[in-house]
This record gives sequence, C-alpha cells and structure tokens, in this order.
Amino acid sequence: MQHKESIDGTAIVYCQGMFNTPEGKTSHGLVRFTERYNVVGIIDERYAGKDAGEVLDNKPNGIKIFKDFGTAYSELSKDGVAVKNFVVGLAPDGGRLPQSAKQEIAAALQAGLNVDSGLHDFLTNDKELVKLAEKHNCRIRDVRKTPDRDKLHFFTGEIEKVDCLKLAVLGSDSAIGKRTTAWLVVHGFKKEGYKAEMIGTGQTGWMQGAKYSMIMDSCINDFVSGEIEHAVVSAWKEADPDVVVIEGQGSLMNPAYPGGFEILAAGRPDFVILQHAPTRLEYDGFPGYKLHPLHEQINAIKVISGKEVIAVTLNHEGLKPEEIEPACKKITAETGLPCFDVLAHGADDLIEILKEKIRK
Repeated sequence: MQHKESIDGTAIVYCQGMFNTPEGKTSHGLVRFTERYNVVGIIDERYAGKDAGEVLDNKPNGIKIFKDFGTAYSELSKDGVAVKNFVVGLAPDGGRLPQSAKQEIAAALQAGLNVDSGLHDFLTNDKELVKLAEKHNCRIRDVRKTPDRDKLHFFTGEIEKVDCLKLAVLGSDSAIGKRTTAWLVVHGFKKEGYKAEMIGTGQTGWMQGAKYSMIMDSCINDFVSGEIEHAVVSAWKEADPDVVVIEGQGSLMNPAYPGGFEILAAGRPDFVILQHAPTRLEYDGFPGYKLHPLHEQINAIKVISGKEVIAVTLNHEGLKPEEIEPACKKITAETGLPCFDVLAHGADDLIEILKEKIRK
C-alpha cells in the first residue's frame, strides 16, 4: 500500500533483529502504509531476501528485506533506485537506540541520506553523527524531540465547537494494532466517499504522513491535552472532515503505558473502537501483570468518558486464519458488541456501522 508520490521520497527502514516482533511496530506501520515515504527496503538480516509484506501479513507488496544497509543501498542503486532517507523503524521498550544501530546510521549519513528517528535517544545529540550530517549535507530529524514550549498549546475547550463525528481507537494493551486499525477506518470512510482525517498521537503516525499529529509520549504533560485538542480542531477547521479518527496510545491499565485518559478527556470522542488481542494473557513486555478482562476495560472507558464502545477490533496474533471468525463471535457473545478483524478481512463491515453515526 505504498504511495509512489510521497512527502519525503524513497526510504530504507532499519529494523535489525526486530521486524515481525512488537519492537518493530514502527517499521510495520511503514510497510503497511505511509504517505511520508516510498519505502523501498527493510533491514533485518533474519528475513534477508524475503518480501516484507509477505513476512508481516502474508500479502506480498514488493518491499524487499536486506541483511544490512550496505547491501540494501548497493542493490537498490544498481536497480536505479535513488534512496533519499534512512528511517529508524525500531520501537523497543523505553525507546532506546541499540548501540549496533549507530554504525548503520553513520553509513547512511556518509551516503548522503537524510535520517529520521522516532526513538528517545536523540541522534541530534550525538556529535559524531551531527558532524557526518553536516559533512555530507544531509538532515537528521528526531521525531520524538519535544517542541519548544512556545510552540505547544494548552487546552481551551474549543474542541466543543467541532461538529463532525469523532472516533477514538483505544486498545486493551500497548503494541496491539491501534494505529493500523485507525488508518484502516480512515481509508474505509474515504472509500465510501466521506472526508476522513487521522489524528496521529505517536511518532509512527507522523512517519506515515498523518497531517494532524502530536506525539504524546514526548510531550510535556501540561500540554498533552492541549496538543490533542489542537490537532483535532486544526483538522476540523482546515479539512472540513465528516469524521476524525484519533489514534490511541498504550492502554488505560497497562502499567508502563497507561495511555488513553487524555484522549478521552481532551479528544472528546463520540464513540470508542477498542482493539483487543484475545490470546494475550499479560500486558505487553511485563510478565506477571495480568491483562484486565475485556469487559472491565470496556466498563472503564464508559466510566471515564461517559461514551460507548461501539465495536471491538481483533488483533489476530496467535490465531490461525480459520480461528479468527470464531474468536470474533466469542467476543461478541461476551460483550454484546460487534467484533471485526479489519486487518485480515477489511473494514467494510465496521464502516457500515460507523457511517450511521455521521452527523448530517
């Protein structure tokens, strides 16, 4: 699902040792969809030579996986592909850069590529990398770097004027597919002829080209609500959408990533879509922290926001293809809510329910 005409041009995405794992979710998002880059290669020696879409979703998309940057750059150059960007597609717990990645980043800068990173280890603080960028006339961009305070917004209440449908895609855990589902809902509405905008709340959403974005986990706490509101209000004023879809972060009860509170309070969604992986027993990355039951999570959303969960979207990790539909039916029986696997089966059925809520 790649756009040949992209915001920043061709890109190689670095995901050494983490592709097709929860720590590779940034690269997964870019493989599935991005308007910011035209992704032409992924780096992970474990899957070298394979198609990234096939590895990730059993759907070939022509993006080849290479063992390292040198091989990727050489082979792509021989094929006449002029690579412009090197994107760090890792998303490890804590957002720290593995030391082994620095050599590959340096090689990319020496080749004249711009480098984008969404980690908490800021490359612009590394004097050696900055010197390389200056020498080879290229750019380093730390997507998660906190904006200056004079560029941040405080909550004003202006969001109450937004009169289009507002949906939030929250999750029962972190790294569970909220962003992918949000994009699929946006694309589903557009397919039906509606104007829809994605409100990105993380670095990957920005990297995928979400025009209206803020990066929640690097924003100063006092301004998180204001930045969410500003993104939604800006989308409403500038794009005149029928619907905005707000990407969730973490989950309400995840011990390390208790996201969602600000989205409910400041984004003020009309309805919530809840992403859930029925095979998960513990919170992502935290053995011993038992995942709260789905009905408790749904109730928590209702208590906090006063809004209804309108549907559950399934993450099919750990399930065979023939097990997806029974899993959806089981969730519906347990919760009384419709359940869909939009990644495996598309978003059409979910959109049929959601479009009934579009404000006339």
